[in-house]
Amino acid sequence: MLRGLLDGAACDDVAALYGEEAGFRSHVHMARHGFGRGEYRYFAYPLPPLVADLRGILYPRLTSIANRWHERMGMAVRFPAEHAEFLARCHDAGQRRPTPLLLQYGAGDYNCLHQDLYGEHVFPLQAAVLLSAPGEDFAGGEFVLTEQRPRMQSRAAVVPLAKGDAVVFAVNARPVRGSLGDYRVTMRHGVSEIRSGRRHTLGVIFHDAA
Repeated sequence: MLRGLLDGAACDDVAALYGEEAGFRSHVHMARHGFGRGEYRYFAYPLPPLVADLRGILYPRLTSIANRWHERMGMAVRFPAEHAEFLARCHDAGQRRPTPLLLQYGAGDYNCLHQDLYGEHVFPLQAAVLLSAPGEDFAGGEFVLTEQRPRMQSRAAVVPLAKGDAVVFAVNARPVRGSLGDYRVTMRHGVSEIRSGRRHTLGVIFHDAA
């Protein structure tokens, strides 16, 4: 949890971008693809300055965790200290489309459990910033994480976010220490049904898409 990552004015400014036609590369209606209900837009390059800054500031603070996770899970890939160097790796492999996105939900909308995997190169952590105020702008719409543990039933967690808070979470899998050493658990995330109002979220994904 990153409490108060953005102040209220910054949240409002980013959320307001959703109504603009310029600056986005695609517009997805979730119901058309079986993803849930609601919609989202992927930003185009160049990213808005605040979004680009968040990517560049958060990434180097997460690389030590990402590299430690890969070591514990027996994965050979390691991540460079600077985001620009990692993006160059993505772009060299044909992953050139930016993945930061804005999501918009209204009453009755929800986001099915999923993973944000866009190609061979995946940074194992991502962030979501809540841009709306629970209890004021919307009701319901809790951020939900699930982990699928080997030979066990899935376990769910609800993350209590306030406006401007961010949650950093696993894109695909994370290591867990067991009695016989580390093992890998599969992670998914989603959003529960919005009961009323409107909810905006900024998704900050560090790898680009093919």
